[in-house]
Amino acid sequence: MAAANAPITMKEALTLTSIGINPQFITFTNVTMESDKYICVRETAPQNSVVIIDMSMPMQPLRRPITADSALMNPNTRILALKAQLPGTTQDHLQIFNIEAKAKIKSHQMPEQARSYYTLNEIDALHCSVVFWKWITPKMLGLVTQSTVYHWSIEGDSEPVKMFDRTANLANNQIINYKCDPSEKWLVLIGIAPGSPERPQLVKGSMQLFSVDQQRSQALEAHAASFASFRIPGNDKDSILISFASKTSNAGQITSKLHVIELGAQPGKPSFTKKQADLFFPPDFADDFPVAMQSTFSDLRVSVSFTFSFFILQISHKYSLIYVITKLGLLFVYDLETATAVYRNRISPDPIFLTSEASSVGGFYAVNRRGQVLLATVNEATIIPFVSGQLNNLELAVNLAKRGNLPGAENLVVQRFQELFAQTKYKEAAELAAESPQGILRTPDTVAKFQSVPVQAGQTPPLLQYFGTLLTKGKLNAFESLELSRLVVNQNKKNLLENWLAEDKLECSEELGDLVKTVDNDLALKIYIKARATPKVVAAFAERREFDKILIYSKQVGYTPDYLFLLQTILRADPQGAVNFALMMSQMEGGCPVDYNTITDLFLQRNLIREATAFLLDVLKPNLPEHAFLQTKVLEINLVTFPNVADAILANGMFSHYDRPRVAQLCEKAGLYVRALQHYSELPDIKRVIVNTHAIEPQALVEFFGTLSEEWALECMKDLLLVNLRANLQIIVQVAKEYYESLGIEKCVKLFEQFKSYEGLYFFLGSFLSSSEDKEIHFKYIEAAAKTGQIKEVERVTRESNFYDAEKTKNFLMEAKLPDARPLINVCDRFGFVPDLTHYLYTSNMLRYIEGYVQKVNPGNAPLVVGQLLDDECPEDFIKGLILSVRSLLPVEPLVEECEKRNRLRLLTQFLEHLVSEGSQDVHVHNALGKIIIDSNNNPEHFLTTNPYYDSRVVGKYCEKRDPTLAVVAYRRGQCDDELINVTNKNSLFKLQARYVVERMDGDLWAKVLDPENEFRRLLIDQVVSTALPESKSPEQVSAAVKAFMTADLPHELIELLEKIVLQNSAFSGNFNLQNLLILTAIKADPSRVMDYINRLDNFDGPAVGEVAVEAQLYEEAYAIFKKFNLNVQAVNVLLDNIRDINRAVEFAFRVEEDAVWSQVAKAQLREGLVSDAIESFIRADDATQFLEVIKAAEDGDVYHDLVKYLLMVRQKAKEPKVDSELIYAYAKIDRLGDIEEFILMPNVANLPNVGDRLYDEALYEAAKIIYAFISNWAKLAVTLVKLKQFQGAVDAARKANSAKTWKEVCFACVDAEEFRLAQICGLNIIVQVDDLEEVSEYYQNRGCFNELISLMESGLGLERAHMGIFTELGVLYARYRHEKLMEHIKLFSTRLNIPKLIRACDEQQHWQELTYLYIQYDEFDNAATTVMNHSPEAWEHMQFKDIIVKVANVELYYKAVHFYLQEHPDLINDVLNVLALRVDHTRVVDIMRKAGHLRLVKPYMVAVQSNNVSAVNEALNEIYVEEEDYDRLRESIELHDNFDQIGLAQKIEKHELLEMRRVAAYIYKKAGRWKQSIALSKKYNLYKDAMETASQSGDRELAEELLVYFIEQGKKECFASCLFVCYDLIRPDVALELAWMNNIIDFAFPYLLQFIREYTGKVDELIKDKIEALKEEKAKENEEKDIMKQQNMYAQLLPLALPAPPGMGGGFAGGPPPPPPMGGMGMGMGMPPMPPPFGMPPMGSY
Repeated sequence: MAAANAPITMKEALTLTSIGINPQFITFTNVTMESDKYICVRETAPQNSVVIIDMSMPMQPLRRPITADSALMNPNTRILALKAQLPGTTQDHLQIFNIEAKAKIKSHQMPEQARSYYTLNEIDALHCSVVFWKWITPKMLGLVTQSTVYHWSIEGDSEPVKMFDRTANLANNQIINYKCDPSEKWLVLIGIAPGSPERPQLVKGSMQLFSVDQQRSQALEAHAASFASFRIPGNDKDSILISFASKTSNAGQITSKLHVIELGAQPGKPSFTKKQADLFFPPDFADDFPVAMQSTFSDLRVSVSFTFSFFILQISHKYSLIYVITKLGLLFVYDLETATAVYRNRISPDPIFLTSEASSVGGFYAVNRRGQVLLATVNEATIIPFVSGQLNNLELAVNLAKRGNLPGAENLVVQRFQELFAQTKYKEAAELAAESPQGILRTPDTVAKFQSVPVQAGQTPPLLQYFGTLLTKGKLNAFESLELSRLVVNQNKKNLLENWLAEDKLECSEELGDLVKTVDNDLALKIYIKARATPKVVAAFAERREFDKILIYSKQVGYTPDYLFLLQTILRADPQGAVNFALMMSQMEGGCPVDYNTITDLFLQRNLIREATAFLLDVLKPNLPEHAFLQTKVLEINLVTFPNVADAILANGMFSHYDRPRVAQLCEKAGLYVRALQHYSELPDIKRVIVNTHAIEPQALVEFFGTLSEEWALECMKDLLLVNLRANLQIIVQVAKEYYESLGIEKCVKLFEQFKSYEGLYFFLGSFLSSSEDKEIHFKYIEAAAKTGQIKEVERVTRESNFYDAEKTKNFLMEAKLPDARPLINVCDRFGFVPDLTHYLYTSNMLRYIEGYVQKVNPGNAPLVVGQLLDDECPEDFIKGLILSVRSLLPVEPLVEECEKRNRLRLLTQFLEHLVSEGSQDVHVHNALGKIIIDSNNNPEHFLTTNPYYDSRVVGKYCEKRDPTLAVVAYRRGQCDDELINVTNKNSLFKLQARYVVERMDGDLWAKVLDPENEFRRLLIDQVVSTALPESKSPEQVSAAVKAFMTADLPHELIELLEKIVLQNSAFSGNFNLQNLLILTAIKADPSRVMDYINRLDNFDGPAVGEVAVEAQLYEEAYAIFKKFNLNVQAVNVLLDNIRDINRAVEFAFRVEEDAVWSQVAKAQLREGLVSDAIESFIRADDATQFLEVIKAAEDGDVYHDLVKYLLMVRQKAKEPKVDSELIYAYAKIDRLGDIEEFILMPNVANLPNVGDRLYDEALYEAAKIIYAFISNWAKLAVTLVKLKQFQGAVDAARKANSAKTWKEVCFACVDAEEFRLAQICGLNIIVQVDDLEEVSEYYQNRGCFNELISLMESGLGLERAHMGIFTELGVLYARYRHEKLMEHIKLFSTRLNIPKLIRACDEQQHWQELTYLYIQYDEFDNAATTVMNHSPEAWEHMQFKDIIVKVANVELYYKAVHFYLQEHPDLINDVLNVLALRVDHTRVVDIMRKAGHLRLVKPYMVAVQSNNVSAVNEALNEIYVEEEDYDRLRESIELHDNFDQIGLAQKIEKHELLEMRRVAAYIYKKAGRWKQSIALSKKYNLYKDAMETASQSGDRELAEELLVYFIEQGKKECFASCLFVCYDLIRPDVALELAWMNNIIDFAFPYLLQFIREYTGKVDELIKDKIEALKEEKAKENEEKDIMKQQNMYAQLLPLALPAPPGMGGGFAGGPPPPPPMGGMGMGMGMPPMPPPFGMPPMGSY
């Protein structure tokens, strides 16, 4: 059957490999397709990712890096569900993501179940992992675990909800599908399991059907199932059907069935009869199932693999068809209602593993293993003819056509309808007509047919039966609706119409609305709206006065009514409604249909000011420049009539384009002075208006000033002050306050000063004084306040302000001589003018303010006041009284300073004594009192030593020039070190200085006096050594002095000092620290005295001093110290480390016999390389701590016998792995293998693996063998045995080790030793590891062991773990060494080979036949074709090459193949070209053959492809036909294929010797439109018939008449007669008659003349008839216009007399006066007289 006529069409929608999907991921486990919208592919290499393919744009896949075990796209939206197992657990983690929003919707972690005991059969049921999942609805996921089925909604936060438990028949089944019906009341779970042992490839299918309502399950045998909704005749609801397919084997007989049953039949309603049908499989497809996949069932001990398959079943809800798809690509199509087989065909040569319903087209998508996404759809044009013709099932064809509204059954339906009608089966006929496909019977003829049937008494009329059937089936068309409504209206059953319209059973039309309007206007309006009868709808709304709906409806349907007429009508009855209507018009898209000005004038003509204002305010909100006129207009209207409204409009600021000068004048006249000011733009106008301050709101006036420029504002302010200073001052002050920044403060101040308005200046400056930092402003304010009598404000500002000019203000206040001196006091006190203040107050006799200032304002400045009073020679009594009045508040220091400067210090004696008597401890009080006592010489020593409050530095400084000893006393008392040192140095008081320094014990002071830069240091040291220290009994003072000498680096002076203290029997002779210091100082300064001090002194720190001696390299002294204090270890260390005399050290060790000493000696011997002596010393010391060093030294010195003794000693003290390990190694080095065996059998902590490795590395293989055997390290033992050439033992050990590395080492050793049998045993355990295979192969090949390697690989093929690498490597070896076995190997194991690798090997070895076969298997058809053509002697085979060449991707290979066949197999070239006919460029092929000179060789090919009408092919064939003189074929070619050089071919053959060829040339000229050439050629060769036909077809009158003349000239009278009829339409009758009459052949022209007369007579009759009909139509039209005019006049009588008639309705008013003339000046033609100005308002001019 041709594909074009098949009922099911297949096309490739997409190839997954073309969008970058690796073929290895095109599997059931990696590809999912939940609907026809998305395909989801999960990739695991080169990285984990998920590819989402949107079927609406498949070439733009979305790839995201996601790691998951499974991925499902939502059927409808871009929502992705992911499943992955948590690492280290058996729990599944489920997540749902919104890809567009890039957000996670929800997630869930499946729980893990656990028990303490498991059986082998329960291993797979231990946890709740999801074994299968699927989107069952766009909002619901179905989750299937080993035991339970859950539903998980993506909405909300809900977790998976358990639906039911799996039945026993699904135990140990692989779940392959899960579905639910549209109502989600029925669920079906499908699984498969291995088949019987006799036929394992026939898997067993199981199905569990679950009812949600009944909570019950039913187990069935089935491989596939699907739900469908189906409307059973007689039911008003859809029934739920389930269709399932099964394939079972019984007694060797295979039965395949398709079942369709109803679920939950509706009570009391017709039920669906259960249907079943056989699934017929051809013999070659006996075991065929749709999809093959691998599954493994395993327990703890056994692993079983099998291949299983399952059905794929889809139901087309659009056509009610069942699709069953099988493994090998078979498609079965069944009718859902009858289970009748419709179609069967193979749709894919590759296995199909996935399908999805294509609901929009009623088909399905299928994905096969090659990655093709196939779309199967119903061929609507052929399926009905196929069923009725091929299947001869007319009933099914009609049912399919009715259900799917498909073409092709028209004749059947019409025939059946006529049969039913003839049999008076009107009900059946009505049902058939109602369900007729594509409504072929829903015509007026059918209605007329039912109307013509006579009505039987007591029976329902057939017409009503027909309409009733149509109403139950669906919606009536327009004609049916009109006819049915006419019946209902005649019976006055309006309610039926309402019900049918509500149920959308009738198709609305204008005719139906006209009919219904006679009974119900509202219902008619609804019909008009649905029918989109716009004029009728507008007229209906107008009648109902619902004008607002007119706009809404007109906008919706795009209709333009007469808006002006509508507005006039509304305005007369409802002015406010007219405003709303006008506003609605203004908001229409595209702008208002009526000019705003026209609308406004309509309102104004009726004096509707408020309505006009409301309309304009709304439409003028955008404030556009083009509305300037209207803005002015609305303001003028309201300023004249309603000024308050105009004021409000202006206040809102909604207009900015009106005539501002005009509005300003009107505002001034209306008393709106503020608005006038805002609109005037000239200064004189503003000055004229602004003086009306009595009528202007002050705040508004102030705000207006803000809009003026600086100059204009100042001018206006001057005018206001000139007109009325007192009344306008407050406004001016407010303006100045508000805009001082723009006007300038200086100018404002000058303005006030110009009018001498200090009050205004005071208020103006006071408003921003707190924020100003301008000194001049502050001063002006103080000045204005003073001049206006605001003394308190002056006092406040002078007290609080920080910005006025103090000097200037002070002078002003002094000049002003204010009665209150507080402002001046504030200024002078704050800015340091206290002397000036005191002088001013004293000279002004304002002593009271002096006392007040000192006592209350600032007592701290009393010293300055006292000083100034003293300078002004004020009496002392006033001054003393002033001082005593302040007392303790008075600062003493500055007071003393002021008095002291003026030599009046005694003036303060009484004051100071009074303070002391009050208990004052103020240092300044006592300093002053001390100075007075010193000056009076009143026992000053007593005061200096007993008074604790004075300042020693101040008083001492005061005494230095009077008495230095008193200064020393004062400085000693205050520890004034620098001052005391200076005064003693200056006055040579070194003894006092030495005593003070010793007593102070201050390091800094000692450092200062012992500084080498101090010229008095020697004098001081002498006094310290001779006087100060001998007098001291304090150890601390001595210690501080010694430390100071040490710090000052005076060692010799220190030794001198210490010898005098320590060695001369002083109180400090036995002092421990001083003895240490003496020795240490000697070590540093005089080493020759050290040994003497060591012998004479006993009470010093021996260890510490000894260490210092060692550091000072006084080794003998250090050795003597350590010996004196019995520090033997330190002593021997000095001998070993410093003196470096081991012999003395050994003698010392023998003398003291201490372990620690022997240990130090041993270490030294070890360092010196005396290993044996060191080991003996360590043994004497019984020291096991240095075993690591001893071991290393012994190994370096190869003294393993001594090391054994040492290690045995160490083992008694410590259990160290290192010791035991080294002991084994030492035994091995001295060849004591028996001791090793005994040792490892005893308890030990040796690290035996490391010891074994070390022995192996040092080639001590026998010892290593003992160790490895003991610790069962078979891998190392095997390698060791290899080294010992014990190969059989090595193989046994390698078998126990079972390590790839070990096997390789043993194998390679056996190969090297030519032990190939053992090597093969090892090799078989290596090559099962993919990574090690190539290494083994290379090793064998590098050593030339080719046959042994091939034998090894052949043996590996039978291994249970044999993998692709083994098969591939063996193929490579065959290619290299045994070519004869290569092809057989490839064919046997083509599916288990790494083909690219083997391709490279075959290419290298030049095995072209095998290389071609591999390219074909790997789908690299381009390379296969190239190989065949390049190496044809070996690789070419015709049938194989044809299969290859049609699959290549490179089109150049097509033409290369043409050259190849032309050169090597020309006899088969047409066969190849026919295969390539749909792929090659035919022009290029013809060019190739033409250049090769073998064009005739491909004539069959060109004939086959000539239908494509290719120029090159046509010309080549025409050329061949000309050469062969085959004129029939040539003419046929020219007629059917016109794409060639027509003129060239005609010129070529017009002189051909064959007449038929010349006829062809004439035909070509005719076809090319070269009529003259064609006729000339025909005349030349007497082809008169051709000439006449050519002239007729040309349509050229001149050619036809010339041909007539030619025939007359040639005497061809018969040809003349024939030409008249052939060219009848072209030849003029007068020409024909003239030629016939002149040449006496009128008889030959007479038939033509008769025909001409008859034709023209008929034309005249037609014209007369048309004229009569036109007159009738014109008369009818006039009558109709008269009727319309009458209706319009009646309608016009309802309109107001002042309004014009609607456009097109002229003709006057019935019975009314004639319309008035147009309104003058308006230019609008509204027929209204001019409106007088309202309220005495002057005419506003033309608008």
